[in-house]
Amino acid sequence: MKKILTLTLFCLTAFTIQAQKLTISKQTIDVGKTAYEVPITGTFELKNRGPRSIVITNVKADCGCTKTEWPKRSISSGEKFTISMTYDARMLGHFNKQIAVYCRTSGRTSKTEIKPVYLKMKGVVLAEASTENMAEKYPYDLNGLRADINNLEFDDVNKGDVRQAEFNIYNNTSSVITPNMLHLPPYLAAKAIPEKLSPYRTGKMIVTLNSQKVYGMGLTQTSIYLASTLGESIRSEIEIPVSVVLLPDMSKFDGNNKQFAPKMQLSSSELSLDAKHKSGVITITNQGRTPLKISSMQLFTKGVKVQLNKSELQPGEVATLKAKVYPNDLKKVRSKPRILMITNDPDHAKVVISINYK
Repeated sequence: MKKILTLTLFCLTAFTIQAQKLTISKQTIDVGKTAYEVPITGTFELKNRGPRSIVITNVKADCGCTKTEWPKRSISSGEKFTISMTYDARMLGHFNKQIAVYCRTSGRTSKTEIKPVYLKMKGVVLAEASTENMAEKYPYDLNGLRADINNLEFDDVNKGDVRQAEFNIYNNTSSVITPNMLHLPPYLAAKAIPEKLSPYRTGKMIVTLNSQKVYGMGLTQTSIYLASTLGESIRSEIEIPVSVVLLPDMSKFDGNNKQFAPKMQLSSSELSLDAKHKSGVITITNQGRTPLKISSMQLFTKGVKVQLNKSELQPGEVATLKAKVYPNDLKKVRSKPRILMITNDPDHAKVVISINYK
């Protein structure tokens, strides 16, 4: 498992070169302890306090055991950004690693090189991982691999967003395995850190969402599969459900136009049901000045049936949403049953109604 430590920027140290300033919280981060061959990351938060945009032209590490990540774009004046360094932890004992950050001012003319900034990370690599109960820390058994989650949700995504979700894994076998994700749709990509996971070691899976490739607004659901080998067959034991909620563009209601927007009001944001009362009703009222349109209504899980008597409400008009649960089906779901609605109300573009069943 890659251990990540992020320090918050309080603008304590400044470097001033030709009126161009970078501020950084600390030049040295103490990332603490990690286990042998468990990569560890320090993340530095900086801010461009100069009058001009800058570009990071290179980041050089003092050895090949350290990898770096930094913005590959122009950084505007006043903008915060992060630089991370990851040590592969393949040597026992204390370590001190350093990177040099090279920048220049951005623009069509008069590009000025800025004096390098040096960032340092220190810590200690132990011979063995923690002896804590791995079954409790990684409760989900995926056929030899254990994980600390059993589903992924990408919530409140705008078109064009690139999102990442990560979860931790543990090799609960006596063999070296190669974790990989199977059955990825075009809008998802995944990588394992490390690529090969030694027996009884921890690692990480990073799943990246490209929202440009998601079709349609509202809820998109799929399943991906965490395999121990490239040739492993797809089956329910290694399944990880994935949901993406893509929001509509509400820019037409910016500024003064917002006063003309529809306004949704719910009688409740949740339904509490039980064996005696398996169905319930929620009323929806349009308190705005233009028609309220419910463009999508979907369910995050099985085991629930919903019915909406109208999807477009004029100002002042009321609609009813009826929901009924099926207990036997609910026993099979992994996440909490919820209803999702996508509307043209800029304050309620995404509406989630929770269903509590006892």
